[in-house]
Amino acid sequence: MTPMEWEVLALAVVVAVCCALPGVFLVLRRMALMSDAISHSILLGIVLAFFVVQDLTSPLLVLAAAATGVVMVWLVELLHATRRVKEDAAIALVFPALFSVAVLLIARHAGDVHLDVDAVLLGEIAFAPFRRLELAGRDLGPRGLWLMGGILLLNCAFLAAFYKELKVSTFDAGLAAAMGFSPVLLHYAFMSTVSITAVGAFDSVGSILVVALMIAPPASARLLTDQLGRMLGLSALLAAVSAGSGFFLAQWLDASIAGSMATMAGGVFLLCLLVSPDRGVVAELTRRRRQRLEFARLMLTIHLLHHEGGAREEEENRLDHLPEHLRWSPDFALKVALRAERDGHIHRERGGRLRLTPLGREAARHLMTH
Repeated sequence: MTPMEWEVLALAVVVAVCCALPGVFLVLRRMALMSDAISHSILLGIVLAFFVVQDLTSPLLVLAAAATGVVMVWLVELLHATRRVKEDAAIALVFPALFSVAVLLIARHAGDVHLDVDAVLLGEIAFAPFRRLELAGRDLGPRGLWLMGGILLLNCAFLAAFYKELKVSTFDAGLAAAMGFSPVLLHYAFMSTVSITAVGAFDSVGSILVVALMIAPPASARLLTDQLGRMLGLSALLAAVSAGSGFFLAQWLDASIAGSMATMAGGVFLLCLLVSPDRGVVAELTRRRRQRLEFARLMLTIHLLHHEGGAREEEENRLDHLPEHLRWSPDFALKVALRAERDGHIHRERGGRLRLTPLGREAARHLMTH
């Protein structure tokens, strides 16, 4: 790999980790749509600041964009406070309006600069190494890498300083207020960091990938653990894996790096969704299969107890009669009988006769009396 390719890879990983850390709290607060809203609404701040300074490299663009993100959050809270609409509806009303105004301004007044809609939505991280940071005549590397590295340090410092407060306010805002600190103030401080993160990543990877990196790795980590500390670490790790694998996938396919990163982030989430030990699809199917088998075992003990000592006991309490009486397939009936025998609830005699053990008889009676 060339030095420039290493720079792109490093920037991709830093952007991914930087977006994933605050994304954990967005996922836990069920505010995934807010990341989409912020990443789109900040465009209006960029456009308005550009009209003032006429310089795409001005730091005023970053400040204006971050402020626009906070204003968007405030407008959503204000609309939601009227109790006329729910929070998700308020988000869906505010951010399209702000984003639409920005797109109209770009189309009408910024057609001769590279501030176009395609760049805004998709970005192109491959061009980041061409925008260099120079200090005293020395080339220090891509400007975006320094910017995102600084924002990553800011996010880490904020999370470290307010970890306990964020944890409490995320899961119980009432308890947070009772403990003496303002959940509202903390909420806007946190949303300011989300806005700054979105602004920093906006230029390199576009708004679509910002949303993907803020939500997909944290959602994947949420499937793997319930502990907040581990979730933050796993989210950063999965984000870095998504970014790195997306970069090499883009090289192999000769495709968009940002698009490949988003694809791999989605692939990692799909993998976690399938194999998560507690919440995964495979675990859920296994759990349902086990529950079905357990319920069938209990039904078998009740069936045997019901006919025990009766005139038709010899016929009813036979393995080959279960499919007819309980509407089970022969294979499933055998599986249930083997499970019940292994648990010590029945005993299989020669000829397929099934008899309850004292443990099985007690279990069946307990079920029938409760």
